[in-house]
Amino acid sequence: MKEIRMVDLKSQYLKVKDEIDSAILNVIDCSEFINGSEVHNFQHNLEKYLGVKHVITCANGTDALQISLLSLGLLPGDEVITSDFTFIAAIEVIALLGLKPVIVDVDPKTFQISVDGIKKAITKKSKAIIPIHLFGQCCDIENISDIAKEKNLYVIEDSAQALGSVYHFSDNHKAFAGTIGNFGTTSFFPSKNLGGFGDGGAIFTNDDSLAQKCRSIANHGMNVRYYYDNVGINSRLDTIQAAILNVKLKYLDKYHSARQAAAKYYDEAFRNCKDLVIPGRDPKSSHIFHQYTIVTRGLINRDELKKNLQDNGIPSMIYYPVPLHLQKAYQYLGYREGDFPVTENLCKSVISLPIHTEMVDEELKYITETVLKYAS
Repeated sequence: MKEIRMVDLKSQYLKVKDEIDSAILNVIDCSEFINGSEVHNFQHNLEKYLGVKHVITCANGTDALQISLLSLGLLPGDEVITSDFTFIAAIEVIALLGLKPVIVDVDPKTFQISVDGIKKAITKKSKAIIPIHLFGQCCDIENISDIAKEKNLYVIEDSAQALGSVYHFSDNHKAFAGTIGNFGTTSFFPSKNLGGFGDGGAIFTNDDSLAQKCRSIANHGMNVRYYYDNVGINSRLDTIQAAILNVKLKYLDKYHSARQAAAKYYDEAFRNCKDLVIPGRDPKSSHIFHQYTIVTRGLINRDELKKNLQDNGIPSMIYYPVPLHLQKAYQYLGYREGDFPVTENLCKSVISLPIHTEMVDEELKYITETVLKYAS
């Protein structure tokens, strides 16, 4: 059996090597290294895939969040609500822009931001919500959108872990993660479900005016060259990355299916283990399994399980070891231990197992048997 990896990017690349290599060489041959035709092609193809009016590419997923917030013209001290159980990017950009991060606990089954928590967190200073579509499925974006409309708040969906996940509304229509709020954002970091060979990101919107402003902000604030209409930043997706992503976009649904098959194998193996909780699913969302994250309980010590896996040649990750409200950089917000008990418990008990597009039954069998042996 080959070495087990959390994400096997090399094996994925080898399956489309000729297409990827040809796309890269074509960019080099044309020498359109910045804002080349492949960038525009990729934006158009992703717009078509998602059914969204505008895709604005940028340098990374964090920039996508920052540009989206900058376009709204919020003022220092305005409050932006987001999740406690997630990567740092959302709270980071809120703080960097002089806005106030307002943190909310999550649902213990799906790990998604709590709708009730959002309702309780809204004040007169609230201006926006950044819900995180975590680990590959959508949060309860319909109810979040309804709250936002009622309270006149912007919604910026962070879909970096859920690009391609589908949300089913109560009226039976459906939409992709990131296409429902005022903005959606994503990352093309290599380990993402649609990942490049370096950094990259994108913003999605159906609003023409917001799209134009985001394009300007991402390009130093320019609409016309050397005329600066907005305070901007320099955030571009390289043409080579766009060419790579254009190839991989064609296989994205196939990649999702492979991850879902691996998740199904895990589910069936762990379903009857009383001290392991398989990932909860929101019935309104598809799940594309950017991560397969289980919760340990009872007699299982998460950290000891992680060490046991490592000793047996199986990688694993803790997403996430410390709640955002307890991170040193954000102590100034005044949160304390015990404020968000669900997140605090998850940070002590979750562990993510290897999941990617190239997993085979031999690997899955070895991983699950090793986990179950430890759990018995």
